Amino acid sequence: MEANTIFVQIASYRDPELIPTLNDIIEKSAVPKNLHIFVCWQHAENETLEDFLDVGFNTKSFDSIECDGKEFSVIKTTKDKATVFFMDVDNNDTNGACWARHQIQRHYNGEKYTLQLDSHHRFVDEWDTKVIEMLESLRYKSPKPLLTAYIPSFDPENEPEARVQVPWRMDFDRFIPEGAVFFRPSAIDDWEERTEPMGSRFLSAHFTFADGKFAKEVMHDPEYFFHGEEISLAARAYTHGYDLYHPHRIIAWHEYTRKGRTKIWDDHTTPIRDEGKIELDWVQRNDMCHRRNRILFGMDGEDPAQIDFGKYGFGTERTLRQYEEMAGISFKYRGVQQAVMDREDPPHSYEYKTEGEWKDSFARSNDVHVCLHKGEFSEIVDDFDFFYVGTHDKDGDEVYRKDLVKDEIYKYLNSENGFIDYRLIFLSTRHPVSYTVWAHSESKGWMDKIDKPLNY
Repeated sequence: MEANTIFVQIASYRDPELIPTLNDIIEKSAVPKNLHIFVCWQHAENETLEDFLDVGFNTKSFDSIECDGKEFSVIKTTKDKATVFFMDVDNNDTNGACWARHQIQRHYNGEKYTLQLDSHHRFVDEWDTKVIEMLESLRYKSPKPLLTAYIPSFDPENEPEARVQVPWRMDFDRFIPEGAVFFRPSAIDDWEERTEPMGSRFLSAHFTFADGKFAKEVMHDPEYFFHGEEISLAARAYTHGYDLYHPHRIIAWHEYTRKGRTKIWDDHTTPIRDEGKIELDWVQRNDMCHRRNRILFGMDGEDPAQIDFGKYGFGTERTLRQYEEMAGISFKYRGVQQAVMDREDPPHSYEYKTEGEWKDSFARSNDVHVCLHKGEFSEIVDDFDFFYVGTHDKDGDEVYRKDLVKDEIYKYLNSENGFIDYRLIFLSTRHPVSYTVWAHSESKGWMDKIDKPLNY
């Protein structure tokens, strides 16, 4: 192996941005020969190898790999001295993003570094030299540094003008009802003053750079589908001894919307399953993933011992509680500490003597799904001006309120199915047990009041 070889992992699902991404990562590399790129190429029948050959990829050899009782071709190509492998996967044969990333990691071959990406990126000049230097600059304080972030965005339809020129970080957003943690990007406010990467609590699946052995030490769990991927990897990486950091300079850009392009949930539908083209639809796989994630973290009373996660579980260099203390979150209590909401740099050092003190340090993350049909209202009038929408605790006191305004009301009432499908997302130290929707009319004043219990 060359001294600074990089095992580049790209999971791609029917993405027309794959070729531009591959072209850019190679063209912008300082040393293309050090790039060993492996693509789990999940594609439809009309997406062929010829598309790559037409833009300068040269076929070198064919091999095969067995997975789940099926044989998949692995095609070795080269371009501008970079080596690119394609695992040829019919889009009906994939089991999702984490399965695809797992297949890629099976091909790690001792490269010094690894970079995990999606298939829709752009890169700065000499990105490989810059990201290696950034990682190595952290060795003085961490034997196992890892660079990760929700990196800044670009728009393929407005290139390069729409590229955001400020490095981004990952902030806590919420625990969703199913248990996974969602994140949101934000700018690193003082990035120009920083001389090295900043600490991170979380891990992004679309940009992770670390020592190559990370691809083996913290392999993706192929039983995961999508949601839960990033929070499970963050905790698993930390318990394996990795310290997480956000790059303080831009290395690459990511396209977040993939607007107008086919995703797996567009293909892996219930009708397609019923036709026998796929084993499980995407909702079934994602539901199974949610439960597996809750079991891994022992959430909602689930016993982690009911599944032997083996190499897909936590490491032994740190405990899950140590990760929670560093990150300022609790899986058991679905909570987040004030320092996290204030976007302070980790690690946190909250001092507590009892479990009660630990519990009381968290604001609960709530994601209340408000769902009712217009038929539940005794009368539909033409002049609703707003709907009160609020949650209440066991004593009937309001915990959180966010009203539906006129345009939102009529969007729901005039929809084809007539359902009001609304989310209340908020942090609170009090536990909501019910929600209320109370209609208000300009001509009639307060009308129907509908109360519903929460089922968690």
